Amino acid sequence: LRTLHDPPSKVLCMSEQQQVSQHFDIQKIYIKDVSLETPNSPGIFTEQWQPQTEVRLETGATPLTQDLFEVVLTVTITAKLGDRTAYLAEVQQAGIFTLKGFEDAQMGQMLHAFCPNVLFPFAREELASLIGKGGFPALLLNPINFDALYLQRLQQQQAAAAGASPAAH
Repeated sequence: LRTLHDPPSKVLCMSEQQQVSQHFDIQKIYIKDVSLETPNSPGIFTEQWQPQTEVRLETGATPLTQDLFEVVLTVTITAKLGDRTAYLAEVQQAGIFTLKGFEDAQMGQMLHAFCPNVLFPFAREELASLIGKGGFPALLLNPINFDALYLQRLQQQQAAAAGASPAAH
């Protein structure tokens, strides 16, 4: 049993130090780029609206300083009626984030999953507004599980690396 006069354990101190040394802050959220193309308007507005919609996501992270990173979430939506494009809408939603004290594995998850989760609601709102202003019916994007996408990409990279390495004899 521990008494009040016993010093705290080293494990507890190290754990507390680790928690204190990790730091995350949102410095700025902004639109880096936005576009809407309606190549078949105004004719497309006279057709029955039953589009096939494709959503593409990309994330990218660029270090600005040792602890400061720009993360960009690109969301591209293409709506087609048959083989004709009704619209192509794209938003590059960006943020500047402070990340300190994270291990490499944690840093990848923070930059390519956690930060995009922060940015996604802003991109979704901008896309909904943009598509509506283009004269098209509202499009509601479902939430995205960026953690699962990040893990899937890691597994694909590991599988590709394993396939590229020479076989042992």
